[in-house]
Amino acid sequence: MILLMTTAPPEKDTWYHGKRLPPIGLMYIAGALEKAGYEVEMLDNYLANKPLEEVKQIIMQTAPFMVGITCGSATFARCIETAKAIKEGKPDCVVVVGGWHASYLPETLLAHSEIDYAIIGEGERAITQLADALTGNNKNQISTISGVASRAKNGVTINPPQFIEDMDEIPYPARHLLPLEQYDRTIEFLDAKPADIMSISRGCVFNCGFCETRKLWGNICRGFSPKRVLGEIHDLQSRYGTRGIYFINDNFTLRKEKTKELCRLMIEEKLDLQWVCDTRVDLVDDKLLELMSKAGCKVIWFGVESGSPKVLKRIGRDTTPEQVETAFKLCKKHGIKTACSFMLGLPDETLTDMEKSLKFAKKIDSDYCQFNIFIAYPDSKLYRELLQSGRYTQLDNYLLSTKSDEYDFESLKAVQRRFFKSFHMTPKQILKRAKREGILTFAKNRLLHGTKKASGSA
Repeated sequence: MILLMTTAPPEKDTWYHGKRLPPIGLMYIAGALEKAGYEVEMLDNYLANKPLEEVKQIIMQTAPFMVGITCGSATFARCIETAKAIKEGKPDCVVVVGGWHASYLPETLLAHSEIDYAIIGEGERAITQLADALTGNNKNQISTISGVASRAKNGVTINPPQFIEDMDEIPYPARHLLPLEQYDRTIEFLDAKPADIMSISRGCVFNCGFCETRKLWGNICRGFSPKRVLGEIHDLQSRYGTRGIYFINDNFTLRKEKTKELCRLMIEEKLDLQWVCDTRVDLVDDKLLELMSKAGCKVIWFGVESGSPKVLKRIGRDTTPEQVETAFKLCKKHGIKTACSFMLGLPDETLTDMEKSLKFAKKIDSDYCQFNIFIAYPDSKLYRELLQSGRYTQLDNYLLSTKSDEYDFESLKAVQRRFFKSFHMTPKQILKRAKREGILTFAKNRLLHGTKKASGSA
């Protein structure tokens, strides 16, 4: 048996964890392993938050021959602790770590003896081949498996990933292995309930300085075929009663013709479905948004990042405030609500630049807006620049926040709170939110917002 799991949340209260979504990447891994004939169990310990001693007991009771852990840089310390507990419960258990941190810095994981292998990039094919080699007593083959990092006599052997070209070969996520009833199956703005998440593409062609998605998924955008996407939607509706979907990919409309084809299929099928997606302002146009609206798109999340052209150029965003305004006007024309996010504390950004972001957020009149403190993630361009400059606050083992003569991480949290109130507590936004949530829910949420922690995401 193979156990796939997440770790418990970080101990520090630096991060606002928000709503916990099912770990869809891990569910894809589980589906691939099941397709290959393995018995698989899953534990979302980020949700369950079981103590290490209980995790150890689970390992002793279930006796998996392999445990796969997904690890982000924010959960690095938790990952190491979890690996130690697993080895204490079953010393011969093979511990494999994948996810963001494993793809960026696999050697930092393999520096700990409790971790046997790291998976770099997408894991469906790599972990299946690794499991086959281990169960077939062909350990010599492991050093040749693409996307697997392992120890060697002279250090660490890192095999670059080989990305899956035909993504339709990947089975549906193994949602049946998780207690979906324990998750909040609602999505902001959608009346449709229950709502679930889907991921339909991988890879990014852009070069934003704050992001290193390309190392995990590649620099070419690959995706499921529209018919494959429609098939998964039908599966969600028939097995789980899904009526709303959040497509969590950063650039949903990057493959524009495929997006149009998917929308046409949705319209032809007359799906009882509302949906939300994320994309860039330079990846939408009038005709596309008209089609998306007819297909059930209710909201689009845009990463605006800054209202300052200088800052946008500095971070390699390659978009302009004028493009933002055009995209938001087109969305409103077609009845699609808009949500957006800005970053605070980008390298070389001043407090004056941040004020421009607040002013611009009010100008574009988004239905919802987040102001997130910029956190530099390992191996991104801006992360390397901060390390070299020395102008940063070390938040944990690996994550950094910008420090300047004007601000540090603590003062940025105060700016974040002020911006949130300035944007969302206007009569216009209060009325929008009351209509969206219903008066009773709105009143409850307004009481809670004062205690909401600062976001720790970019």
